[in-house]
Amino acid sequence: MTHTLHLAIVGDRDDTITAHRAIPVALADAARTAGREITVDWVPTEEITSVARIAAFDGLWAAPGTPYRSLEGALLAIRHARSSGVPLLGTCGGFQHAVLEYARHVLGWTDAMHAESDPGVGRPVIAALDCALVEAHGLVDLAPGSRIAAACDALSTQATYRCRYGLNPAFRVALEGGALHVTGEDEAGDARAIELDGHPFFIATLWQPERAALAGERVPLAEAFVAAAAAHAATTR
Repeated sequence: MTHTLHLAIVGDRDDTITAHRAIPVALADAARTAGREITVDWVPTEEITSVARIAAFDGLWAAPGTPYRSLEGALLAIRHARSSGVPLLGTCGGFQHAVLEYARHVLGWTDAMHAESDPGVGRPVIAALDCALVEAHGLVDLAPGSRIAAACDALSTQATYRCRYGLNPAFRVALEGGALHVTGEDEAGDARAIELDGHPFFIATLWQPERAALAGERVPLAEAFVAAAAAHAATTR
């Protein structure tokens, strides 16, 4: 029996944000390609005060649109996905907060901060980009053997961005000392995608691949995310 997959978009929905309109389309297209039935629920960050709010989902998509109304709610959702093996796809703000959650709860950097939410405070693991990537486009090289390269079936991909913050390069070496790895770099060698070793599916991109769905194009990462959610559901239901 094939179960309906229950997917959550973690973020504070705002339909004026292009990515927020795109994610449900990307998921619907991916489900149709896979021949799966899905439900998609938006979960506002301020509602995530305990794991109970998100425990029933087969996959979590940490969406753009920061600063989140509840930084702690977003981090709790990401921590749940990381520690329990629930598939996680983070894009843009989701990338930033996946890095922040790992820094705080795996590396033990309790003072790790996001410069957008807490400017001038603590350890700025997520910092303002030297050049803001607002409606910017560029090539991203993907690490051979990585999950993201397998999902895209390529060693490079075109990226569309709308962000002003990213991984602070001063902390990259320390962040990559364990299971977290940068698996996508732009042409300058800056981190643009990460994934977590030993996890079924924990991928985050600084760009917004979902936006391709609004142009009627495939979103391979959304397809891989749905496949991972299906695999997770098969082992937990």
